[in-house]
Amino acid sequence: MLIKEIPKSLAVPFIQQYHYSKILPRLTKHYIGFFEDDKLVGVVTLGWGTQPLQTIKKIFPNKQFTTADYFEIGKMCFIPDKNNSNWGSYALSQLIKWIKKNLDIKFLYTLADGIMGKCGYVYQASNFIYIGKFKTDVYLDESTGEKIHPRSAKELCKENAQILGKSKVFWLTHEFCEYKKISRIRGLMFRYIYPLDKSNRKLIYNLYGNLAYPKKSDLLFEKRVNTGKFEVIPMPKFNMDVFNHNYQKYGINEKSKTFFDI
Repeated sequence: MLIKEIPKSLAVPFIQQYHYSKILPRLTKHYIGFFEDDKLVGVVTLGWGTQPLQTIKKIFPNKQFTTADYFEIGKMCFIPDKNNSNWGSYALSQLIKWIKKNLDIKFLYTLADGIMGKCGYVYQASNFIYIGKFKTDVYLDESTGEKIHPRSAKELCKENAQILGKSKVFWLTHEFCEYKKISRIRGLMFRYIYPLDKSNRKLIYNLYGNLAYPKKSDLLFEKRVNTGKFEVIPMPKFNMDVFNHNYQKYGINEKSKTFFDI
């Protein structure tokens, strides 16, 4: 397998075809391609999430690490016959070798999207250290199945505030959501980190101990049923190809139908 940095123009169509989420992170610095017999079989993007500095400071509250010390995996996807933990962990091991050779960072960070039913098995198989979980909220348009990120609900919040006679609201009210046939869904995100040297591995273990890897039984899905009240539900079904609301937050290239976080 050959790993090399590839242009955005090659990576984006691949991600759009094979990744479950069509939204691409804005803060992407590197597009890494995986090739077999000159065929592109996988892409990983490296960059940061929406709060780069806060992320690393939250992981290491008493250390002076900055955004220059880590990258986050933004997207990782492979062609269908490579889409399993065994091949994925092999690809990650090769990626880590490439990073050590080509980039000057201390950590590789990533999130497993528990709200999409993902526990991060490929990271577990690749010896990433699990450093905890947090709850996250999204909206679900019950009519279309669209998964609406709260940052994408700006226009909905404006409409909700107008109805309430307020200047603004930051979260859609339960009554407004019922009117719009939108559900507020709560799930988990699982945090993983890979230290690129042994001393920092010891540092992480000292901070987080040896937390047990999450499994399917650790997944949690909740739906708001009244103001301030949530009930446990089965895993919801999202339609990741619908962008009726998300277009208000994300830029779109009309020709390629490619969405980018703006």
